[in-house]
Order: sequence, then structure tokens, then C-alpha cells
Amino acid sequence: MENKDKILEIRDLDISFTTDGGTVKAVRGVDLDLYRGETVAIVGESGSGKSVTTKAVMGILAGNGKINNGSIRFKTYNLTPEHLKESLENNGIVDESTLAPEEIQEIDITNSSNKFIQSEIRGRRIAMVFQDPMTSLDPTMTIGKQVMEAMRFHYKMSKKDAEKRALELLELVGITDAPKRMKNYPHQLSGGMRQRIVIAIALSCDPEILICDEPTTALDVTIQAKILELIAEIQKKKNLSVIYITHDLGVVAKVADYVNVMYAGRIIETGTVNDIFYDPRHPYTWGLLASMPDIDSLGNELYTIPGTPPNLLYDIEGDAFAPRNRFALKIDEKVAPPMFKISDTHYAATWLAALKAPKVKMPEDLHKRTQRMKKEAGLK
Repeated sequence: MENKDKILEIRDLDISFTTDGGTVKAVRGVDLDLYRGETVAIVGESGSGKSVTTKAVMGILAGNGKINNGSIRFKTYNLTPEHLKESLENNGIVDESTLAPEEIQEIDITNSSNKFIQSEIRGRRIAMVFQDPMTSLDPTMTIGKQVMEAMRFHYKMSKKDAEKRALELLELVGITDAPKRMKNYPHQLSGGMRQRIVIAIALSCDPEILICDEPTTALDVTIQAKILELIAEIQKKKNLSVIYITHDLGVVAKVADYVNVMYAGRIIETGTVNDIFYDPRHPYTWGLLASMPDIDSLGNELYTIPGTPPNLLYDIEGDAFAPRNRFALKIDEKVAPPMFKISDTHYAATWLAALKAPKVKMPEDLHKRTQRMKKEAGLK
């Protein structure tokens, strides 16, 4: 990965929220890397910190949220009008070899003003697709106005140029009869079409990073597959970097290059999609994979992870997952495990990965499943 172009680097990110009940430590020391053109998935139960992490990247934390520590470094292009025109004409792809050193800049989002993030980052360079399109779209505005809005704000486009570009975007996301749909209101469209509109809006300013927060949860299975295919096609055309936030490991298997498993505000395992699906090392990851419905395991009871996630209002001593982990060691009660290196691409925060730890293998049923999945994928 050393020769790849890193577009986003999050280091030691710590975020808390002030509530009536006290301070919630929602994100606790998160590290994450994203490379240009690649897809990273962040998975975990509700409340694990997935959405909060990416909202910090977008600069849209709630008013009671605070970044206590860490950095979010975004490598972007400070384009001249000529390069900007070239980018818009070339599906958002920029030839980095033609840029002068001052046209490549690194921005620390955690130290940037809200005004700068709103005018230069959010929607323009980093865009987000939310879970429910009805909460993202304004019911009082036509589809056309909503697709054109960001272009007119960020690029000061004329109404005519913005309208032309909006029609192209609607066609790109598979909306038929685009001129008619431009005049429609959100309630006149199906759920799948609304989600396509939201994707068109997110792509309107040719962002370099697209964050998808549970983009298919509210849709039926056939529409889900079409939306995932659509995002993959657009990513390939535009060399987009994509972050998926999801609890659906089926989605992860289809779209991700790299996977980060989050639990109680920390990333507890990270690796390539093959590392996580075929050689998981953290007991929490074992639990997530074992709880996936599997056609070959019909008749057996579906696995559930015992217990509940910890209350992040309170300090956590030791490993946050220890009370739910039947493989927990004594040290887990006192000391949180560091990230142990499994391979050059694979790391896991579990004391079971330590050299002197007892050799504990994943549950037999899960081992059989991973081997079967590996065989079906044509891997040795």
C-alpha cells in the first residue's frame, strides 16, 4: 500500500458528547486510512461510533459533540480554474502528474473552521449519502432544484449550465425521463428512485470521497443490489474513494477492499475483505460473522453475541468486549489490548493475538463456514 495515493488519514480520533446524563465517550482513539479509488467499510453494532467518525470527517457533528484529540488529514487538489474545468469534463478525474506542488494540499479537518469546511469540503470534495432519502430531500423543492443547488453554491454555475449538468447526473444514476423527473417532488418518486436522486446530489460537485451511511437499509433486496452496483460503476468511472458504514456484512462482502470492525468507539480489527471474512482474529468479528444467516446452516440456531455493548458514559477498564467474550483472558479485565499485527494488511486488538497467549481457534461452525466461503470464492 506504500505506493498508493492516501487521500484520508485519521489518527487517534477521540470524540465525546455532553448529555444530561454525563459525557459519552463515543469515539476512542480511532485510526483509519483511505486510498484514492478504493472502498473501506466500517462495520459494527449500532452505537459503536461508525457514523460519528464519518460525521467528524464531514464536519457535521451535533452541537453537543466535541473532538477532544486526534487529526483528520485530507489530501486534496487546490485546482486552478483550468484544472477544475478539465476535472468537470473528465468525470471528476484529475491527472496528478500535471499539477504543480502548490495545487496538492493536505487539510487537517479537525483544525479547520466551519466556514471553510462548508465552502470548500462538505458537498464539494467530500459528500455523503444518508440512510433514508426522505430525510435528505426537501419535500418542498423540486428534484431539479435540489440537484442543482450545490453546483450553483460551490461553482457559481449559471442556471442553464447547472440544469444541463443535473440532467447528465440523473441519467448517470439511472433515472429515466430525466427532464420530467426534474420537475417532480420527492413524494412522487419510489424509494429506489429517491436514493438515486440523493446519490446524484452527492456526486454533483465531483467529490473525491463519497461516504455512504447505510445507503440501502430502507430499500428492498432487489433495489439494494441495483444501488450497490450503481455506486460501484460510478466509483470506477470517477476514481472515487468510498467509505461504507453498515452493519450488513453481506453488503461489505460485495463492495469493500478493506474492512474496519468497530466496537465501543474503537476499531478492534482491520484488514482486507479477505482477511476479515476468511481469517478473522477478534472474537467480536467471529460473533458478527457467525450471526449472518447462512443457507447451508439451516436447521441450526442462528448465533447471537451474548450481552449488550458497554455504556459509554462510564470509563472502560480493560477490553470493552471482555464481558461478552467467552474467550476473554484475565488481562482483558485490566488492560485494553493494543493492535497486534497479523500480517502486513491485517491487525486485531485482542490479547489472543499476543505471542504468549493460549492458542484459541475460532468456533468450529464458523471455521467450516469461512472455509466453504473461501472455496466458493475460488481462493486457496
